[in-house]
Parts: sequence; structure tokens; C-alpha cells
Amino acid sequence: HLFPFTYFEISKDFDLDDALRFGSLPAIYGKSEKEKIDILKTYAEIYLREEIQAEGIVRNLGGFSRFLDLAASSCGELVNFTAISREAGIPVRTVQSYYEILEDTLVGLRLEAWRKSLRKRLAVHPKFYLFDLGVTNSINRRLKDAPDPVLKGKLFEQWIVLETHRILQYQQSDCRIFYWRTSNGAEVDLIIERSGKVIAACEIKSSRRIGGADLSGLRSFREEYPKTPLYLISSADNAYELGGVEILPWEKYFELLKKF
Repeated sequence: HLFPFTYFEISKDFDLDDALRFGSLPAIYGKSEKEKIDILKTYAEIYLREEIQAEGIVRNLGGFSRFLDLAASSCGELVNFTAISREAGIPVRTVQSYYEILEDTLVGLRLEAWRKSLRKRLAVHPKFYLFDLGVTNSINRRLKDAPDPVLKGKLFEQWIVLETHRILQYQQSDCRIFYWRTSNGAEVDLIIERSGKVIAACEIKSSRRIGGADLSGLRSFREEYPKTPLYLISSADNAYELGGVEILPWEKYFELLKKF
């Protein structure tokens, strides 16, 4: 796998706001804002929509194009194959095959729900992420303006998940990543597992100030897995402890990943 640039590869020039808006594809590195927008639009329109069809992978370009818009708009959310099928006007099995195509062409990442049982894990809706935020924003037609605070929070979460995947892959780590969610709606954004054991549960918040309410998902997780290290990844200036949870600036979190 050859991913977009990671934080470690361009750390001296890294700008978080720029990465959340334009991603980190090598082709846009060092380019002007206008050039970045032009390159990302071209990539989204020409490669993702037309070349995939030209290769014979997809025959119904109209259906795939509608699917791609819906997949991009729901990045980082639970995938509902039936709802996407209905909105795109294509069969459910075709929707599932299109997600598989995005994975096979390394354009997407599927995040399964954490369950000890593989059978139960596969029975829960996965989450899905396109491989680069700039591409996601281009498909969603939101490149020209900086994201508002709500969107920034969602993009920050997506970026942390994608960056975690990239770093672990480059390290050839045996770790795998998941999310966790209960039937009551309690959720943890990122679970890191190694050899069947959860070694880290991570909540992701883009804000600098973290309060007790931000820890609710981790508290629920602790009830089931009391010995698991808990982390909240944020934009805080310094690391500290709150309610049994380590609050980590995202830079320190990536340093922690090097040990996994």
C-alpha cells in the first residue's frame, strides 16, 4: 500500500487545517490553493468516476456515480446498504459490490465493529472511509471554503482513523482497528486490537478543551473491558489525565502508535 503522505513524512510543513480540507495526496503537496482544488476535482471526476468504468470494473457509470456521492457524504458513519440502495436507485447487492470495488482499488477503508466473535462482528453495520480527505471533500463539493466547526470535528475524526491505519500499515504492525458501539448507542471511535486483545480504546475530539461529557463512550467501554487503556485524542496543547482517561494531543498519540 502506498498511502497519501502521513504526518511523519511532512511534519515540518504539516498544517492540520490544510490537511482536513485538502488531504495529503503527493500531487497537491506544495501547490497553491487553486492548484489543489483543480487537481482534486480532476482526480474525483476523471479517475474515480470514469477510469474505474473504463477498466471494466463498473458497467453502470450513472449508478456508480450516484453511489459515490452517497458514500462520500456518509464517510465515517454507519453504512446502511439498504438506504444507499434506495437513494441511488440500484440493488443492495450492487451497493455492496461497489464498496468492495473501492476497497479492492485501495480507495476506501472499511472499519468493522469490535466484537470478540467474528460472526457477530460481521453481522453489525461497518463504517467506511474514503482514503483521503481532499478526495472526500472534492466529491462533496466543499473544497472552496474552510470547514465549519461541526464539519471540522467530523473530518478530524476521519483523519485520525485514516492516519492510524496508514501508520500501522507502514510499521507492518499486527494491530487491527475497529470501532465499538452498543445497542444503546454508546460508542468509541477507534479500537486497536492485537492478537485478539484490545490494547487501546480511543475517542476522538477536535476541540482543545475536553470535559467529562466527552468521556461517556469510554466510560461505557470501561464497564465491559476494565483493564483496557483509554485515550481521548484531541487538539489539546498538553497531555493530561481526566477521569481515568489519558487526554492526548494528536501528535503525542501518533508517537504512541509507534510502540504498537
